[in-house]
Amino acid sequence: MQSTGGLPDVNTIGAAAPFRWLSGGWSDLGKAPLPNLAYGFAMFLVSVSLVSALVVSNLAFWVWALICGFVFLAPMLAMGLYEAGRQIEQGDRPRLADMVLVKSAFRQDLAYLGMALLFIFMMWASIAQITYGLSTHRLHKTFWEFVTFALETAEGHSMITAGTVLGGMIALVAYCLVVLSAPMLLDRNTNVFVAMATSVRAVTRNPAPMALWAVMIVGLLLFTALTGFFAMIVVFPWLGLASWRAYRDLVAGSRGGWEPPVLKPGGSAPATE
Repeated sequence: MQSTGGLPDVNTIGAAAPFRWLSGGWSDLGKAPLPNLAYGFAMFLVSVSLVSALVVSNLAFWVWALICGFVFLAPMLAMGLYEAGRQIEQGDRPRLADMVLVKSAFRQDLAYLGMALLFIFMMWASIAQITYGLSTHRLHKTFWEFVTFALETAEGHSMITAGTVLGGMIALVAYCLVVLSAPMLLDRNTNVFVAMATSVRAVTRNPAPMALWAVMIVGLLLFTALTGFFAMIVVFPWLGLASWRAYRDLVAGSRGGWEPPVLKPGGSAPATE
């Protein structure tokens, strides 16, 4: 493990760690299936409702934008699952009420993190809209018109390629900043800057396993979209519980075991080992 500048320790993990997190998350899902699956079902209903409303309103582009941009908002939507993972880890049985209203999530630094993710999502959506506008001179009003354009025309292929490259770059930055930030802020008395710095350090210290973990997350979320979001009932709580295990594996120390150093006037930060 390594400690830097008063930040919490970050562990070095093996390449197989993401598989262990998924296995552990699946085990945790089996320990409290009803509240976790109910949480997933709620996410399924919200996703289907939003996409259906956009399709009916002939806002085809925004269906694509919502599906691809979900990865930016998912960490904040999974707060209840992190709480469930924490309670299961302590030997308790989580209740749906505790997952819906997570008391420790009502804090300023988590609000800052949520606003940062919303800003990143809006920036990505704007870039995607510009990419779409530069790829065609006409507006595809219906969902299937847009799908046909994207999959069956050279301009559509160029749009997908450019959108994937630009979106991937933004997603990489967001992933580094937030992969551990959300569960860490839920678990520890720290601030959003320390949480983000710790998240980035965990990714840079473990590039291969964290890249694999990102691919797993994106792959499973895309799979839910291909099933009409029905698979989200199981996949979303599974990933949320696995993400809690990832945080606990990567950031050393027990709950509340580390707090940011307090500087005295004219003083300096305490030395860290």
